[in-house]
Amino acid sequence: MTGGRFRAGALGAVLVVALVGGCGGTAEQVRRGDIPMETFTAEQIFERGEFEMNRRQPDQAAFYFGEVERLYPYSEWAKRSLIMQAYAYHQDQDYENSRSSAQRYIDFYPLDDDAAYAQYLLALSYYDQIDEVGRDQGLTFQALQALRAVIERYPDSEYARSAVLKFDLAFDHLAAKEMEIGRYYLRRNHHTAAINRFRTVVEDFQTTSHTAEALHRLVEAYLSLGLTDEAQTAGAILGHNFRGTEWYEDSYGLLTGRGLEARAMGDNWLRQIYRQMIKGRWL
Repeated sequence: MTGGRFRAGALGAVLVVALVGGCGGTAEQVRRGDIPMETFTAEQIFERGEFEMNRRQPDQAAFYFGEVERLYPYSEWAKRSLIMQAYAYHQDQDYENSRSSAQRYIDFYPLDDDAAYAQYLLALSYYDQIDEVGRDQGLTFQALQALRAVIERYPDSEYARSAVLKFDLAFDHLAAKEMEIGRYYLRRNHHTAAINRFRTVVEDFQTTSHTAEALHRLVEAYLSLGLTDEAQTAGAILGHNFRGTEWYEDSYGLLTGRGLEARAMGDNWLRQIYRQMIKGRWL
């Protein structure tokens, strides 16, 4: 949405003053029934919602935008209010209601210009909670799905590029959580469990920033188990793709310290990755 949609014009400012004066200044008075909302036009109520946004009261703004939809459900103001309500709820960090309003907008106005923004807000309602999620990655997966919808349904919109960047960050976040758990297992010598986590990063999150470390940790874990073919192959992949990194240097030191080389060996899942890499289909 453009910045102009959040600013009241000169006429709107007059209407805001009238509504502010009539309402006594708070949404709570209207909720209690002290002031009949029905006495105001859709535009006046909408402008009051913008007024509340401008004074950083998104919860009250959401209330007023909702009132427009309730009292004037088939008007153009109702459509504008619905997307603004989704935005106001998001600013208030009321993500569930923001998501609900955004989804209603998509359902009611799928071909409208602001449908892309509604889908983007829906995705943000998941994305902005990712750092609060601990080890439960459900919201991260939902954010990825919603961001993908923005990218695929509205590729030419102004939100597509931002959605791509956030998709990559959310994808990287999933890989980071796998690495965190893998390191936890590795520190406690649960090597098989650690390998499973690092393998997930190598196979499913190859384009993230964690792949080089995951390969190095595989070298560590496989050497601890005496599985030298797998350790050497992981080192070979590191050498081909990440030779200039500290992870390759560390793995090279571990391997040569045991008289081993960083080269593809045996017939295992990493050897398959190595073959794909050499043919140019990996990374």
